[in-house]
Amino acid sequence: MYRHLLGRRKRLGCYSLILLTWFTNAALAIWPFPPKRFSGNSLVDAGSLGISGQGRAIAFGDFNGDQFLDVLTLGLDQQTLTVYLWSHGMFQSTCKACLTSVPEDFIFKASTPFKHPNAIYNVVPGDFTHSGKLDLLVMAKSSTSNQLDLSVYHALPGGGFDTNNPLSVPASTLSQPIPIDVDGDMKIDLLGMTPASQGFNSPLQTWQNIWNASDPSSPLFRVEDPAFKGTQCKLSNPHSNAVVDFDGDCLADVFLLCDDGRGGNMYQIWVNNKSDGFSLASQGSMPSGLQTVSFADLDRDGTIDMIFTTCSSVSTSTGVGSDCVINIAYNKQLPLCKPGQVFEKGVKTCRPPDDLCTADPTFSFDLTYSVDNDAYVRIPINTLFPGSSLVVLDTTQTPPLPISLKLGDANLDGFPDLLVIIASGTDHVPKVLFSVPCGSGAIGCGHGQGRRGWNVASKGVGQLDAVKDARGVSFLDIDEDGTLDIMVQRTGGSGQGNIQFVQNNFYFDAFFLKAIVLNGACGNGWCYSPNGSERYHPFGVSYSGASYKYTVLDTKGGRSAAQVGQLPQTSYQSLQTPYSFFGLGRTNNYIENLFVGSTMHTQQHYINIEGVIPNSKVVILPPSRPGEAWKRELFLRPGEWIPWVTLTVVVATLLLAIIVLVLHLNEKREDESEKRRASHHINFDAL
Repeated sequence: MYRHLLGRRKRLGCYSLILLTWFTNAALAIWPFPPKRFSGNSLVDAGSLGISGQGRAIAFGDFNGDQFLDVLTLGLDQQTLTVYLWSHGMFQSTCKACLTSVPEDFIFKASTPFKHPNAIYNVVPGDFTHSGKLDLLVMAKSSTSNQLDLSVYHALPGGGFDTNNPLSVPASTLSQPIPIDVDGDMKIDLLGMTPASQGFNSPLQTWQNIWNASDPSSPLFRVEDPAFKGTQCKLSNPHSNAVVDFDGDCLADVFLLCDDGRGGNMYQIWVNNKSDGFSLASQGSMPSGLQTVSFADLDRDGTIDMIFTTCSSVSTSTGVGSDCVINIAYNKQLPLCKPGQVFEKGVKTCRPPDDLCTADPTFSFDLTYSVDNDAYVRIPINTLFPGSSLVVLDTTQTPPLPISLKLGDANLDGFPDLLVIIASGTDHVPKVLFSVPCGSGAIGCGHGQGRRGWNVASKGVGQLDAVKDARGVSFLDIDEDGTLDIMVQRTGGSGQGNIQFVQNNFYFDAFFLKAIVLNGACGNGWCYSPNGSERYHPFGVSYSGASYKYTVLDTKGGRSAAQVGQLPQTSYQSLQTPYSFFGLGRTNNYIENLFVGSTMHTQQHYINIEGVIPNSKVVILPPSRPGEAWKRELFLRPGEWIPWVTLTVVVATLLLAIIVLVLHLNEKREDESEKRRASHHINFDAL
């Protein structure tokens, strides 16, 4: 009897398991939400994402105006250019850990490649013809050894570039020119040196954009003497020139890295005075062994700081530096006003939260290393990575490319983090350094009085540690999902390179914001092709010089300010994204004030946008003509919680509807019963 009951229970258990499996499969079959693209709280290897070949990524841009980042690659011959357009779609594969098996969506798709006649040194995507589409400025090797040949491949209305008739541009010296809006018309000009000007006392020249689309014979640029009032310097090669706001007025200034005539480097900062030109506001010597300079608001005080590397020597064969140091120079400027703080005797001693774009002509950088100076910090690489050094040159390219420190807020806490390549023996491994508050275990706080420290990311970074042949790294946002991912350029075992993407799948309890300022093309509305057959938005313009400042409240009610520049550097394949990405940290509120600055020479060159929703992308459209109003568009990112919120709302609505229906039926039944009792009572009274 016992055996019979036991066998019956086993059969019932098997039947129950079969029914449970069937119901589970049926539920999954009708489940409306796709599976997660990645699993695991870590960095995930996403593979090449469709970028094939043995070349390298040379620039980022939105080439088809769909608001998704695309990649421009340079072939192994240094002449072949290919645009890889991002293909965004619903993920339907059952693979949760990788993307190599997804053939159609969530990959880059190659367009038709084309070949430039000479070896290419750099490519700058930008809307040089002011058509609302990205053109390509190509800097290539010249038959004359001391100059760069410049050409612009302008975008065609139906897509692609006019490769048969590139626009000729006056040549530059080997010190690559940078894009800049000199005259405030929001058209891309260039700043650099020409072969004829490099021997002058005032060597700087501007390539003034004079393009006239209605004139087929119109030149694109005219070389002129710039309105730079002061003693000019001779640009270094390579350099780290940038277009970014230094004095805090939300108007982009110019940073120039120059030769000091003694085998070292000096810097100059030229402040933008709009129609009065640029004036020399600051200059000084850089430490010996300087490599590259990058810019970001490192301490989240609303000002742009400098971060750069120095090495005692660099190997010309491996690109590895010796005794390398990370240097941070904080910008001394008016701070954000604290609650209740007022100006002293009418003198501005701070910036109110609703008036952040106030110029501070007394801003300064102090590169004196001393115990009393907490505005300059030096962090030896061997304190972060004992026994290792820093890779500062990519020697697989001719000429070798400088590798700058890559900045991006990978954990969305509001403070930029670092992406570097560390050399340990023959291994070149990418590493992430998180910015952390000064305290126990934080490296680089500077004499105990520093502003931020750094910790090496160690958890969930196995995919980065597995790379042993990195030659370049960059931050970017794959699929525009609101997290900064990583692109690693590798040499490969045979000496040929390939590209690997690493998805940032960490969960951070914080918010982000993305923003892009357009260049006024087509009146910032709809653009039309010459024959009127195509209509498109001018989203892919890669406009340098925009500036952002914002204030946000944390969960404790503390207010902080931060500043971010848009595409400040483009030289020497710097691989910066055309949009600005900044973490907001943990907040339970809207962004209080978002100040957006342009390069227009108007009285109001910036706008204050209040109450911006976090986890969104803001597209700002400055007025294309005097008297017009600023426009802005807000795009919300559908997060992973949206389906669950939708499901919760639907279930709650159904439950409430059922409750209402039951109460309604009960009330109706009670009403009918009461009517019958009343009718029965009346009949008895009549008797």
